[in-house]
Amino acid sequence: MLQIKNLSFSYGNTPYILNNLNFELSDGKYISILGENGSGKSTLIKLILGLLTPTKGTIQNTFQQTAYVSQRFESLNKQFPITVKEVLTCYQKARHLPGSNLIAESLALVNMQEYADALIGTLSGGQFQKIFIARAVMGNPDLLVLDEPSNGIDIKSQNEIYQLIRSLNREKHITVICVEHNLKAAIRNSHLLYHMSNGIGHMCNPKNYINEYLMENTGVEEYVSI
Repeated sequence: MLQIKNLSFSYGNTPYILNNLNFELSDGKYISILGENGSGKSTLIKLILGLLTPTKGTIQNTFQQTAYVSQRFESLNKQFPITVKEVLTCYQKARHLPGSNLIAESLALVNMQEYADALIGTLSGGQFQKIFIARAVMGNPDLLVLDEPSNGIDIKSQNEIYQLIRSLNREKHITVICVEHNLKAAIRNSHLLYHMSNGIGHMCNPKNYINEYLMENTGVEEYVSI
C-alpha cells in the first residue's frame, strides 16, 4: 500500500509546489495521474520514488520493490552498437538479479523475443518502450511507475503498450502508477484517476471523471464522447 498524508513540498524557500496531498493506493490498483504541465505530477512521482524528501507530511510505501520507466531514455545513445539482450544483461548484472532465463522470460512477457539480437538503435518508439518495460519488470516489482508511456509513439504501438500494462496489472498483480497526458487511455485503463492542478490533487473514479472534474471545473465538453 502507498499512503500519502498531508504531503507538501517546496524547493527551499519557494512557494509549495505540492500542498497538503492525501490519498491511499491499495495493492493491485492502477492509478493515472493527470494534470497540465507544471501541476506537480513529476514532483509527486519523485517523492514517491524517494528521490525527493517531503517538506511536510509523510509517504508510507509498503511495496517491496518499485520499478520506474521514465518518459525518455535520453542517457542512452541509440547509435551505440549494443543489442537488446546486451542492454538487459547489463541491467541484470548491475542489479544482481538471479535467473539464467530471466532475460528470455522478460522479452517473452512483452512479446519481443525475436528482437533479442537487434541493435537497440534500430527499434521503433513502441518497441523501445516495450524493452524498457521488460527491463523494469526483471526485478519482479510489486509497484510499477511509468511516466507518459505512450508519448511519441504511434496509435498501434500505444494500444499494445496499454494492453501490456493492463496485463501486468491484472494478471501479474503489479500495482501501477502512471503519469498521463493521454486522457482516453487513462479513463479506459485505470481504476482511479488523480487530477493535479496548482499542486492540489483530486481523486475520482474514471467513470465519473468527466462530470466530476472536467465539466464542473473547466467546462470542457468535447470529452463527453470518450
